[in-house]
Amino acid sequence: MAAPRTSRRPDALTLEVVELIGAVVARYHEEYEEAAAGHALTGAQARLLSLLSLEPLPMRQLARRLKCEPSNVTGIVDRLEARGLVERRPDPADRRVKLAAATVEGRRVARSLQDSLRFAREPLAGLTEEERVALRDALRRMLRED
Repeated sequence: MAAPRTSRRPDALTLEVVELIGAVVARYHEEYEEAAAGHALTGAQARLLSLLSLEPLPMRQLARRLKCEPSNVTGIVDRLEARGLVERRPDPADRRVKLAAATVEGRRVARSLQDSLRFAREPLAGLTEEERVALRDALRRMLRED
């Protein structure tokens, strides 16, 4: 039987870093929601459109990436499809599977959304390339699930 894990209180630096990460995430979401609203989209619609602007994806994979139920993805895709931003098409590898794909207009809107996100871009521009690489690498290590 494995020994029970003991949890020790985080040090002050760790607590400060956690608070700063939370502030960055909150600010990013706030700006993302504003950018989405500028295109008459919800945050979820904007995130889905951004994913599809990179590549067509099956609905189940979209649900996994957005961390929501497939039925929610269906509703989001329906609304974006009605606006001409997304289309459904058969998967060439498996005709039983439907892919959601951004239309030309959907990719244009996704680019416009990304261009309007100043928060992430402007502060990062103030860092040297070495600092950005170190930040990227630290974030990747934090997200690794070993």
